[in-house]
Amino acid sequence: MVKLSRAKAALVPVLLAGLGAAVLKWARDPIRLRYGEHRGVDVSAHQGRIDWPTVAQSGIDFAYIKATEGGDWVDDHFQGNWRGAGAAGIRRGAYHFFTLRRPGADQAENFLKVAPPDAQSLPPVVDLEFGGNTSTRPPRETILRELSVFIQRVEAAHRRQLILYLLPEFENSYGVFGTFPRRLWLRSLMSRPAAELNWTLWQYTPMGRVPGIQGDVDLNVAVYSRSRGR
Repeated sequence: MVKLSRAKAALVPVLLAGLGAAVLKWARDPIRLRYGEHRGVDVSAHQGRIDWPTVAQSGIDFAYIKATEGGDWVDDHFQGNWRGAGAAGIRRGAYHFFTLRRPGADQAENFLKVAPPDAQSLPPVVDLEFGGNTSTRPPRETILRELSVFIQRVEAAHRRQLILYLLPEFENSYGVFGTFPRRLWLRSLMSRPAAELNWTLWQYTPMGRVPGIQGDVDLNVAVYSRSRGR
């Protein structure tokens, strides 16, 4: 084995540290935007207090903000985040985490009470995933029935279609997109979703760093008209 000189040996940890920092930087924001794309975040109470003017200055164009979960849970940072993002000039939209244990009517009422229709906002989103949900898996017909009620009531109030944040395991279990063909918000870490999926929103890393937000935050790409946000 060839022995390194002391000088060369001393460089090894420096080089490794630099490589590690570069990899971490790439992991936190590896995406180059294409024409018509916008960079944004999705946030909840988990991010704590957010300095929205600083977020806006960092180049973030939009934010999806968690409003509600299930039939009665409300994110206690929603109102502050909603006002702060709007005042900073960031496009904003609200999302609801759909639980498997509450009727769709209750969940729609909860969401609309906290995040009423706003013609200037981005389309509402319903978050469909098993992570953080009940371990019980109700029958497909039950979930599709309750989700149908939720979608109908929210879309009637907003007078436009909502967007589905839909993870593969949820779709594989319940066939949501085949029943309710809507625009999609997909999660695909580090690599672009297939073009044929015709996604509207793409969540590409949970390890993003944005000035004005403490700790990691989800980073997303959106394809929408800047004038209308649709």
